[in-house]
Amino acid sequence: MDTSTLVAFLVVDLLLVVTPGADWAYAIASGLRERSVVPAVGGLLAGHAVYALLAVAGLAVIVASSPAALTALTAAGAGYLLWLGWGVLRRSATVTASAGETVAVSRVRVALRGAGISGLNPKAVLLYFSLFPQFLQPTADWPVAVQTGLLSLIHLSACAVVYLAVGTSARVVLTTRPAAARIVTRVSGVMMIVVGAFLLAEGLAD
Repeated sequence: MDTSTLVAFLVVDLLLVVTPGADWAYAIASGLRERSVVPAVGGLLAGHAVYALLAVAGLAVIVASSPAALTALTAAGAGYLLWLGWGVLRRSATVTASAGETVAVSRVRVALRGAGISGLNPKAVLLYFSLFPQFLQPTADWPVAVQTGLLSLIHLSACAVVYLAVGTSARVVLTTRPAAARIVTRVSGVMMIVVGAFLLAEGLAD
């Protein structure tokens, strides 16, 4: 793969990653509630990494080409987002300026929730199998699996940088402003519910 192709992919991928969605909402909410956003971001990346491995192995093609499998995945992801969004809204009143007082769950649970949010999002499958093929070069010296792996690493790196920046910024800027923190946390919860409802409606309409 040539450098220009990789740069073009990075630009397009960054445009998608910086678009607010459920991952952003979770990173912001975790930044406001937890001592560190690393477990949350690590969980989000783990979910994306699963799809990366599937893409490299070619197994996700089966999921993407199966309407029943994609509908089931959409429904599961939508339900999970609705549940998490409601939980964020219920806990928003407890957000305070003291980070030490907001730690309510273990880092493992925070990471698992993050993995659930990104791992149950069918949009990740569509990302890999609608965006990636445009940048793969079957005639190149590198095997397609290796090219897919390289693009996946670029995508995961972009996600890590953006999500860490979003979560950390929320923590630094908003932890000294309890009222603003509560508003942002509620907006994050609403975003999760809206995305979940949209995915559920979209899945039922298919």
